[in-house]
Amino acid sequence: MEKQTEVNQTKRFINNMVESAIRIGLLFILIVWTYDIIKPFIIPVLWGAILAVALMPITQKLETSLNGKRGLTATILVLLCITLLITPFVVVSGSLVEVVTHMTEVFKSGEVKIPGPTQRVADIPVIGDKLFDVWSLFSSNLEKAVAHFLPEIKIAASKMASIVGSSLSALLMFIVSLAIAAGFMAHAEASTAALRSVIVRVAGESGAKWTTLTAATIRSVLLGVVGVALIQSILIGAALFTFNIPAAGLITIGILILGIAQLPALIVVLPLIGYVFSTQDTTPATIFSIWVFLAGLSDNVLKPLLMGRGVNIPMPVILFGAIGGMLAAGIIGLFLGAVVLAIWYELFLAWLNAGESDESLPKPDVAPDAKKQAL
Repeated sequence: MEKQTEVNQTKRFINNMVESAIRIGLLFILIVWTYDIIKPFIIPVLWGAILAVALMPITQKLETSLNGKRGLTATILVLLCITLLITPFVVVSGSLVEVVTHMTEVFKSGEVKIPGPTQRVADIPVIGDKLFDVWSLFSSNLEKAVAHFLPEIKIAASKMASIVGSSLSALLMFIVSLAIAAGFMAHAEASTAALRSVIVRVAGESGAKWTTLTAATIRSVLLGVVGVALIQSILIGAALFTFNIPAAGLITIGILILGIAQLPALIVVLPLIGYVFSTQDTTPATIFSIWVFLAGLSDNVLKPLLMGRGVNIPMPVILFGAIGGMLAAGIIGLFLGAVVLAIWYELFLAWLNAGESDESLPKPDVAPDAKKQAL
Protein backbone atom coordinates (compact mmCIF):
# COMPACT_ATOMS: atom_id res chain seq x y z
CA MET A 1 0.00 0.00 0.00
CA GLU A 2 2.80 2.42 0.91
CA LYS A 3 4.60 1.45 -2.31
CA GLN A 4 1.52 2.23 -4.39
CA THR A 5 1.13 5.61 -2.66
CA GLU A 6 4.79 6.44 -3.33
CA VAL A 7 4.37 5.48 -7.02
CA ASN A 8 1.27 7.70 -7.32
CA GLN A 9 3.08 10.62 -5.73
CA THR A 10 6.01 10.19 -8.11
CA LYS A 11 3.67 10.11 -11.12
CA ARG A 12 1.86 13.19 -9.86
CA PHE A 13 5.16 15.01 -9.35
CA ILE A 14 6.35 14.12 -12.86
CA ASN A 15 3.02 15.19 -14.38
CA ASN A 16 3.13 18.52 -12.53
CA MET A 17 6.74 19.09 -13.58
CA VAL A 18 5.98 18.33 -17.25
CA GLU A 19 2.89 20.57 -17.22
CA SER A 20 4.86 23.40 -15.58
CA ALA A 21 7.66 23.04 -18.14
CA ILE A 22 5.12 23.16 -21.00
CA ARG A 23 3.45 26.26 -19.56
CA ILE A 24 6.76 28.03 -18.98
CA GLY A 25 7.87 27.13 -22.51
CA LEU A 26 4.65 28.43 -24.04
CA LEU A 27 4.93 31.62 -21.95
CA PHE A 28 8.53 32.07 -23.13
CA ILE A 29 7.49 31.63 -26.78
CA LEU A 30 4.64 34.13 -26.27
CA ILE A 31 7.06 36.66 -24.74
CA VAL A 32 9.55 36.24 -27.61
CA TRP A 33 6.83 36.66 -30.26
CA THR A 34 5.41 39.67 -28.44
CA TYR A 35 8.85 41.27 -28.25
CA ASP A 36 9.39 40.73 -32.00
CA ILE A 37 6.04 42.40 -32.69
CA ILE A 38 6.56 45.46 -30.49
CA LYS A 39 10.32 45.82 -31.06
CA PRO A 40 9.97 48.49 -33.82
CA PHE A 41 7.83 50.61 -31.48
CA ILE A 42 9.91 50.43 -28.28
CA ILE A 43 12.31 53.30 -29.05
CA PRO A 44 9.62 55.68 -30.45
CA VAL A 45 7.36 54.99 -27.43
CA LEU A 46 10.24 55.57 -24.99
CA TRP A 47 11.12 58.83 -26.76
CA GLY A 48 7.44 59.77 -26.77
CA ALA A 49 7.25 59.25 -23.01
CA ILE A 50 10.47 61.26 -22.46
CA LEU A 51 9.25 64.11 -24.66
CA ALA A 52 5.85 64.07 -22.96
CA VAL A 53 7.47 64.40 -19.53
CA ALA A 54 9.70 67.21 -20.79
CA LEU A 55 6.91 69.15 -22.53
CA MET A 56 4.17 68.58 -19.95
CA PRO A 57 4.92 71.75 -17.89
CA ILE A 58 4.66 73.86 -21.06
CA THR A 59 1.42 72.11 -22.01
CA GLN A 60 -0.11 72.84 -18.61
CA LYS A 61 0.79 76.53 -18.87
CA LEU A 62 -0.64 76.86 -22.40
CA GLU A 63 -3.75 74.86 -21.51
CA THR A 64 -5.24 77.70 -19.47
CA SER A 65 -5.13 80.06 -22.46
CA LEU A 66 -7.04 77.51 -24.58
CA ASN A 67 -9.95 77.04 -22.12
CA GLY A 68 -8.53 73.83 -20.68
CA LYS A 69 -8.47 71.92 -23.99
CA ARG A 70 -5.57 69.56 -23.25
CA GLY A 71 -5.73 67.67 -26.55
CA LEU A 72 -5.70 70.84 -28.67
CA THR A 73 -2.84 72.29 -26.61
CA ALA A 74 -0.74 69.14 -26.98
CA THR A 75 -1.39 69.01 -30.73
CA ILE A 76 -0.41 72.66 -31.28
CA LEU A 77 2.73 72.26 -29.17
CA VAL A 78 3.81 69.10 -31.00
CA LEU A 79 3.20 70.69 -34.41
CA LEU A 80 5.35 73.64 -33.32
CA CYS A 81 8.10 71.25 -32.19
CA ILE A 82 7.95 69.37 -35.51
CA THR A 83 8.28 72.67 -37.38
CA LEU A 84 11.27 73.68 -35.27
CA LEU A 85 12.78 70.25 -35.89
CA ILE A 86 12.30 70.19 -39.65
CA THR A 87 13.32 73.79 -40.40
CA PRO A 88 17.04 73.48 -39.49
CA PHE A 89 17.22 70.15 -41.34
CA VAL A 90 15.76 71.70 -44.48
CA VAL A 91 18.08 74.73 -44.23
CA VAL A 92 21.19 72.59 -43.74
CA SER A 93 20.14 70.19 -46.51
CA GLY A 94 19.56 73.11 -48.87
CA SER A 95 22.97 74.59 -48.09
CA LEU A 96 24.62 71.22 -48.67
CA VAL A 97 22.88 70.86 -52.03
CA GLU A 98 24.01 74.36 -53.00
CA VAL A 99 27.61 73.64 -51.99
CA VAL A 100 27.68 70.34 -53.90
CA THR A 101 26.09 71.95 -56.98
CA HIS A 102 28.53 74.86 -56.92
CA MET A 103 31.53 72.56 -56.52
CA THR A 104 30.32 70.38 -59.39
CA GLU A 105 29.98 73.40 -61.68
CA VAL A 106 33.41 74.69 -60.68
CA PHE A 107 35.07 71.34 -61.33
CA LYS A 108 33.33 71.02 -64.71
CA SER A 109 34.49 74.48 -65.76
CA GLY A 110 38.07 73.72 -64.75
CA GLU A 111 38.42 77.07 -62.98
CA VAL A 112 39.29 75.71 -59.57
CA LYS A 113 41.50 78.17 -57.69
CA ILE A 114 42.40 77.51 -54.08
CA PRO A 115 44.33 80.33 -52.39
CA GLY A 116 47.63 79.31 -50.88
CA PRO A 117 48.27 79.30 -47.13
CA THR A 118 49.99 82.12 -45.31
CA GLN A 119 52.93 81.83 -42.96
CA ARG A 120 50.55 82.01 -40.01
CA VAL A 121 49.32 78.50 -40.88
CA ALA A 122 52.85 77.13 -40.60
CA ASP A 123 53.26 78.84 -37.24
CA ILE A 124 50.38 76.89 -35.69
CA PRO A 125 51.81 74.56 -33.02
CA VAL A 126 52.04 70.80 -33.66
CA ILE A 127 49.98 70.62 -36.88
CA GLY A 128 51.12 73.83 -38.60
CA ASP A 129 53.83 72.37 -40.88
CA LYS A 130 51.74 69.40 -41.99
CA LEU A 131 48.70 71.59 -42.63
CA PHE A 132 50.83 74.07 -44.59
CA ASP A 133 52.21 71.30 -46.87
CA VAL A 134 48.78 69.78 -47.55
CA TRP A 135 47.19 73.18 -48.20
CA SER A 136 50.04 74.16 -50.52
CA LEU A 137 49.64 70.93 -52.49
CA PHE A 138 45.92 71.55 -53.02
CA SER A 139 46.50 75.18 -54.06
CA SER A 140 49.36 74.43 -56.49
CA ASN A 141 48.38 71.06 -58.01
CA LEU A 142 44.77 70.09 -57.31
CA GLU A 143 44.73 66.99 -59.52
CA LYS A 144 47.78 65.53 -57.84
CA ALA A 145 46.37 66.33 -54.39
CA VAL A 146 43.02 64.68 -55.19
CA ALA A 147 44.77 61.60 -56.57
CA HIS A 148 46.99 61.43 -53.49
CA PHE A 149 44.14 61.75 -50.99
CA LEU A 150 41.51 59.87 -53.03
CA PRO A 151 41.06 57.00 -50.52
CA GLU A 152 40.54 59.46 -47.66
CA ILE A 153 38.14 61.50 -49.80
CA LYS A 154 36.09 58.39 -50.61
CA ILE A 155 35.93 57.40 -46.93
CA ALA A 156 34.87 60.92 -45.93
CA ALA A 157 32.19 61.01 -48.68
CA SER A 158 30.76 57.63 -47.63
CA LYS A 159 30.68 58.71 -43.99
CA MET A 160 28.92 61.95 -44.94
CA ALA A 161 26.33 59.96 -46.92
CA SER A 162 25.74 57.60 -43.98
CA ILE A 163 25.41 60.56 -41.60
CA VAL A 164 22.82 62.18 -43.86
CA GLY A 165 20.89 58.91 -44.12
CA SER A 166 20.93 58.28 -40.37
CA SER A 167 19.94 61.91 -39.74
CA LEU A 168 16.91 61.50 -41.99
CA SER A 169 15.83 58.30 -40.24
CA ALA A 170 16.36 59.95 -36.83
CA LEU A 171 14.24 62.90 -37.97
CA LEU A 172 11.38 60.60 -38.99
CA MET A 173 11.66 58.72 -35.69
CA PHE A 174 11.47 61.95 -33.71
CA ILE A 175 8.38 63.06 -35.65
CA VAL A 176 6.67 59.76 -34.77
CA SER A 177 7.83 60.12 -31.16
CA LEU A 178 6.38 63.63 -30.97
CA ALA A 179 3.05 62.31 -32.23
CA ILE A 180 3.13 59.64 -29.50
CA ALA A 181 4.07 62.31 -26.95
CA ALA A 182 0.96 64.28 -27.95
CA GLY A 183 -1.16 61.24 -27.08
CA PHE A 184 0.58 60.82 -23.72
CA MET A 185 0.11 64.51 -22.87
CA ALA A 186 -3.54 64.52 -23.91
CA HIS A 187 -4.19 61.64 -21.49
CA ALA A 188 -1.54 62.51 -18.92
CA GLU A 189 -3.55 61.67 -15.79
CA ALA A 190 -4.67 58.26 -17.07
CA SER A 191 -1.15 57.41 -18.31
CA THR A 192 0.42 58.45 -14.99
CA ALA A 193 -2.10 56.48 -12.97
CA ALA A 194 -1.56 53.35 -15.08
CA LEU A 195 2.22 53.66 -14.84
CA ARG A 196 2.06 54.21 -11.08
CA SER A 197 -0.18 51.16 -10.65
CA VAL A 198 2.25 48.96 -12.60
CA ILE A 199 5.29 50.22 -10.67
CA VAL A 200 3.54 49.82 -7.29
CA ARG A 201 2.50 46.29 -8.30
CA VAL A 202 6.09 45.41 -9.22
CA ALA A 203 8.12 47.34 -6.64
CA GLY A 204 5.71 47.89 -3.75
CA GLU A 205 4.57 51.12 -2.16
CA SER A 206 7.99 52.77 -2.62
CA GLY A 207 7.49 52.49 -6.38
CA ALA A 208 4.95 55.35 -6.24
CA LYS A 209 7.81 57.75 -5.51
CA TRP A 210 9.73 56.50 -8.54
CA THR A 211 7.28 57.93 -11.04
CA THR A 212 7.83 61.44 -9.65
CA LEU A 213 11.58 60.79 -9.43
CA THR A 214 11.66 59.59 -13.05
CA ALA A 215 9.87 62.69 -14.34
CA ALA A 216 12.11 65.03 -12.31
CA THR A 217 15.27 63.22 -13.49
CA ILE A 218 14.23 63.41 -17.15
CA ARG A 219 13.62 67.16 -16.85
CA SER A 220 16.93 67.57 -15.03
CA VAL A 221 18.84 65.78 -17.81
CA LEU A 222 16.96 67.77 -20.43
CA LEU A 223 18.02 71.03 -18.79
CA GLY A 224 21.50 70.03 -17.72
CA VAL A 225 22.58 68.14 -20.85
CA VAL A 226 20.44 69.11 -23.83
CA GLY A 227 19.71 72.64 -22.57
CA VAL A 228 23.38 73.39 -21.83
CA ALA A 229 24.43 71.97 -25.22
CA LEU A 230 21.82 74.14 -26.95
CA ILE A 231 22.91 77.32 -25.13
CA GLN A 232 26.57 76.61 -25.84
CA SER A 233 25.97 75.93 -29.54
CA ILE A 234 23.95 79.18 -29.83
CA LEU A 235 26.78 81.19 -28.24
CA ILE A 236 29.44 79.70 -30.49
CA GLY A 237 27.18 79.75 -33.56
CA ALA A 238 26.54 83.48 -33.08
CA ALA A 239 30.29 84.07 -33.23
CA LEU A 240 30.63 81.92 -36.36
CA PHE A 241 27.91 83.83 -38.21
CA THR A 242 29.16 87.21 -36.96
CA PHE A 243 32.68 86.62 -38.32
CA ASN A 244 31.44 84.92 -41.55
CA ILE A 245 33.07 81.54 -40.89
CA PRO A 246 32.42 79.08 -43.76
CA ALA A 247 29.87 76.30 -43.05
CA ALA A 248 28.82 78.06 -39.83
CA GLY A 249 25.49 76.22 -39.72
CA LEU A 250 27.05 72.77 -40.02
CA ILE A 251 29.69 73.58 -37.41
CA THR A 252 27.00 74.84 -35.01
CA ILE A 253 25.02 71.62 -35.39
CA GLY A 254 28.23 69.63 -34.85
CA ILE A 255 28.90 71.54 -31.63
CA LEU A 256 25.33 70.82 -30.47
CA ILE A 257 25.85 67.10 -31.09
CA LEU A 258 29.19 67.17 -29.25
CA GLY A 259 27.54 68.94 -26.31
CA ILE A 260 24.75 66.36 -26.09
CA ALA A 261 27.40 63.62 -26.27
CA GLN A 262 29.17 65.32 -23.33
CA LEU A 263 32.30 66.01 -25.38
CA PRO A 264 34.06 69.37 -24.95
CA ALA A 265 33.27 72.02 -27.54
CA LEU A 266 36.95 73.00 -27.51
CA ILE A 267 37.55 70.07 -29.88
CA VAL A 268 35.99 72.25 -32.58
CA VAL A 269 36.73 75.68 -31.12
CA LEU A 270 40.54 75.42 -30.99
CA PRO A 271 40.97 74.55 -34.72
CA LEU A 272 38.54 77.37 -35.56
CA ILE A 273 40.70 79.82 -33.61
CA GLY A 274 43.74 78.72 -35.58
CA TYR A 275 41.84 79.09 -38.86
CA VAL A 276 40.63 82.60 -38.02
CA PHE A 277 44.11 83.76 -37.01
CA SER A 278 45.45 82.46 -40.34
CA THR A 279 42.81 84.18 -42.49
CA GLN A 280 41.81 87.41 -40.68
CA ASP A 281 43.49 90.37 -39.03
CA THR A 282 44.77 90.21 -35.48
CA THR A 283 42.06 92.35 -33.82
CA PRO A 284 38.96 90.49 -35.12
CA ALA A 285 40.75 87.17 -34.67
CA THR A 286 41.46 88.02 -31.04
CA ILE A 287 37.85 89.05 -30.39
CA PHE A 288 36.60 85.87 -32.05
CA SER A 289 39.03 83.72 -30.04
CA ILE A 290 37.99 85.20 -26.69
CA TRP A 291 34.30 84.90 -27.61
CA VAL A 292 34.34 81.24 -28.70
CA PHE A 293 36.83 80.18 -26.02
CA LEU A 294 34.62 81.52 -23.22
CA ALA A 295 31.55 80.02 -24.90
CA GLY A 296 33.38 76.70 -25.16
CA LEU A 297 33.97 76.75 -21.39
CA SER A 298 30.45 77.93 -20.52
CA ASP A 299 29.22 74.39 -19.84
CA ASN A 300 31.41 74.28 -16.73
CA VAL A 301 29.27 77.10 -15.29
CA LEU A 302 25.88 76.14 -16.72
CA LYS A 303 25.83 72.45 -15.74
CA PRO A 304 26.08 73.05 -11.97
CA LEU A 305 23.30 75.63 -12.29
CA LEU A 306 20.87 73.54 -14.37
CA MET A 307 21.76 69.91 -13.67
CA GLY A 308 19.80 68.43 -10.79
CA ARG A 309 17.21 71.20 -10.52
CA GLY A 310 13.94 69.95 -9.05
CA VAL A 311 15.37 66.60 -7.90
CA ASN A 312 17.12 65.62 -4.67
CA ILE A 313 19.80 63.62 -6.45
CA PRO A 314 23.43 64.83 -6.51
CA MET A 315 24.57 66.22 -9.84
CA PRO A 316 27.44 63.69 -10.27
CA VAL A 317 24.97 60.78 -10.01
CA ILE A 318 22.77 62.21 -12.77
CA LEU A 319 25.77 63.18 -14.92
CA PHE A 320 27.47 59.77 -14.61
CA GLY A 321 24.18 58.05 -15.36
CA ALA A 322 23.63 60.21 -18.43
CA ILE A 323 27.14 59.66 -19.80
CA GLY A 324 27.18 55.93 -19.05
CA GLY A 325 23.70 55.45 -20.45
CA MET A 326 24.63 57.28 -23.64
CA LEU A 327 27.72 55.09 -24.10
CA ALA A 328 25.59 51.98 -23.58
CA ALA A 329 22.38 52.85 -25.44
CA GLY A 330 22.97 55.98 -27.51
CA ILE A 331 21.18 59.29 -27.07
CA ILE A 332 18.16 57.74 -25.37
CA GLY A 333 20.56 56.33 -22.79
CA LEU A 334 21.14 59.89 -21.59
CA PHE A 335 17.73 59.75 -19.93
CA LEU A 336 17.49 56.04 -19.15
CA GLY A 337 20.93 55.93 -17.53
CA ALA A 338 20.20 58.94 -15.36
CA VAL A 339 16.85 57.50 -14.27
CA VAL A 340 18.35 54.09 -13.42
CA LEU A 341 21.18 55.58 -11.34
CA ALA A 342 18.74 57.95 -9.61
CA ILE A 343 16.54 55.00 -8.59
CA TRP A 344 19.56 53.04 -7.35
CA TYR A 345 20.65 56.08 -5.35
CA GLU A 346 17.23 56.29 -3.72
CA LEU A 347 17.32 52.54 -2.95
CA PHE A 348 20.77 52.93 -1.41
CA LEU A 349 19.57 55.80 0.80
CA ALA A 350 16.50 53.79 1.82
CA TRP A 351 18.76 50.87 2.79
CA LEU A 352 21.00 53.18 4.84
CA ASN A 353 18.02 54.82 6.58
CA ALA A 354 16.51 51.41 7.33
CA GLY A 355 19.75 50.39 9.06
CA GLU A 356 19.80 53.59 11.10
CA SER A 357 16.15 53.18 12.11
CA ASP A 358 16.84 49.60 13.29
CA GLU A 359 19.72 50.82 15.47
CA SER A 360 17.59 53.63 16.90
CA LEU A 361 14.88 51.23 18.14
CA PRO A 362 14.83 50.83 21.98
CA LYS A 363 16.34 47.55 23.13
CA PRO A 364 14.18 45.37 25.41
CA ASP A 365 15.07 45.30 29.08
CA VAL A 366 16.70 42.12 30.33
CA ALA A 367 15.22 40.57 33.42
CA PRO A 368 17.51 40.29 36.47
CA ASP A 369 17.29 36.51 36.43
CA ALA A 370 18.32 36.44 32.78
CA LYS A 371 21.32 38.69 33.59
CA LYS A 372 22.40 36.33 36.34
CA GLN A 373 22.07 33.34 34.00
CA ALA A 374 24.15 35.17 31.37
CA LEU A 375 26.85 35.80 34.00
